[in-house]
Amino acid sequence: MTHPAITLSDVSKVYSNGTVALQHLSLTIGEGQFISLVGPSGCGKSTVLRMIAGLGKMNSGQIEWNGGHSQRQLAFVFQEAALMPWATVQDNVRLPLKLAGVSYSASRAAVAEALELVDLNGFEQCYPRELSGGMKMRVSIARALVTKPEILLMDEPFGALDEMTRSRLNSDLLNLWSQKQWTVVFVTHNIYEAVYLSNRVIVMAARPGRVVADVAIAAPYPRTEEFRLSPLYGEYCREISSALAQAANGQDGAIATSNQRAAEYA
Repeated sequence: MTHPAITLSDVSKVYSNGTVALQHLSLTIGEGQFISLVGPSGCGKSTVLRMIAGLGKMNSGQIEWNGGHSQRQLAFVFQEAALMPWATVQDNVRLPLKLAGVSYSASRAAVAEALELVDLNGFEQCYPRELSGGMKMRVSIARALVTKPEILLMDEPFGALDEMTRSRLNSDLLNLWSQKQWTVVFVTHNIYEAVYLSNRVIVMAARPGRVVADVAIAAPYPRTEEFRLSPLYGEYCREISSALAQAANGQDGAIATSNQRAAEYA
């Protein structure tokens, strides 16, 4: 574990209709880690992100920001790109800075840098209707990065994309993460995506939403197609799938992956 960036302690959330979204959830997120949350629909994965982002109130528990971090230093990438159809790519990316009162001239360099990071140079004056689904999501990611965040929250950003586009964006996201060393909390339903991307995979069970397994992915970066084809990758996928099946059957049991398994396949 690196130095903690965010610590959730005994967090519970109950909606007004009585639905228990989270119950006694505790989770420590290390600085610079890439953490994925997986679990069935309704387990509270997106609720965890919203609690961290300050977009909802807890009924109990606390969230502690460590190492000088704060909510002001995070960015959120949602499931849908949610671009303004009447605005160009450049203007969509500029939106957070515009809302913060940053002038057009002062924001120009930051917008150009964000677009370069997601490989959208040359598309500045295009409109969303002219872009593919993958390119729209790149614009959405650039819009999050334009504020130069230290913490990136991502709520199933690639869920609606075809597998080839999804795989390519997974690799692009890891390349960006390796450059910038953000702390990333990534929600996905896809076990294979979670294992490929993450340092840790957090398995959640539904109703009430809670952590039932914390699996360390002890595979080195950079990760390539070779990792996806390795026995180690397959073993991690099976372990997380088993944890999900146990959670579905109401069996809670924390699973911690040992470094011994990684050594077996080294």
